Amino acid sequence: MTIKIVTDSACDVPPELAQQFDITVVPVYINVGTTSYLEGVEISREQFYNRLPTFPEYPTTAAPAIGAFTQLYEDLTAAGATQILSMHIAHDLSAVYNTARLGAAAAKSAPVTLFDTCQITLGAGLLVLLAAEAAAAGQTIAEIVTMLNEKVRRTYVFGMINSLESLHRSGRVNWAQFGIGTLLQIKPIMMITDGVISAAAKVRTRKRALSQMLKMVAELAPFERLAIIHVNAQEAAEELRQLSGDLFASLSEATPLIQGVTPAIGTHLGVGAVGFAAVLAETTG
Repeated sequence: MTIKIVTDSACDVPPELAQQFDITVVPVYINVGTTSYLEGVEISREQFYNRLPTFPEYPTTAAPAIGAFTQLYEDLTAAGATQILSMHIAHDLSAVYNTARLGAAAAKSAPVTLFDTCQITLGAGLLVLLAAEAAAAGQTIAEIVTMLNEKVRRTYVFGMINSLESLHRSGRVNWAQFGIGTLLQIKPIMMITDGVISAAAKVRTRKRALSQMLKMVAELAPFERLAIIHVNAQEAAEELRQLSGDLFASLSEATPLIQGVTPAIGTHLGVGAVGFAAVLAETTG
């Protein structure tokens, strides 16, 4: 039995780990006006964020083509895959999952199991990595999916939004729902868990927002996996690493994983956003 893991670039699996576990990453589209780029193929993350202030129109994102998934699934089967587990960002927040589903339906030769991570960015990516590790250890598709369904409920993403402008321009936030006034100078802390995105806190200064986010994350300890994420803000991510050393103390990783966020998500969160992706440890209490 050969299980192949497929995901999309919005899940932010670090390239070196994708290579290590032979995970196939399908790039999503970044649209600027009438021009479309395959993320990481036709435009790098660094190029995107460097050019973001100069784009004539605010970027949007789009799922890969259905046919791209169909062809990939059939190619993987032809190359020897006996099972394919295709894992994607939350279907309520993106069209990628549904596109993959349609692509799988059209791939007659490929045995594809679709899995909705109910997450974005590295929240989804951590689940992808857990699945890849389980597949490498010889678990079956059924065993892996059972494991993932249990871990989804313990997976969280927190992000301190540095500027409300991107959320406002992307049209992805219902301001009345979150109780955020577009003119207020606040730093909302967004939380995503089990497919639901919410404003977990609304704080008026960056320093207080970081402190509040650290407190909220610490209350969820202990962790099975924990990582830092950022939107083109490496210095802010390093600052957060320094502030959160205690949170990582119980984990086996010598160096905390710090991952930049895909433009597909960063377009909405805005440059400067920083936060955590976590899978909570299973507790008996």
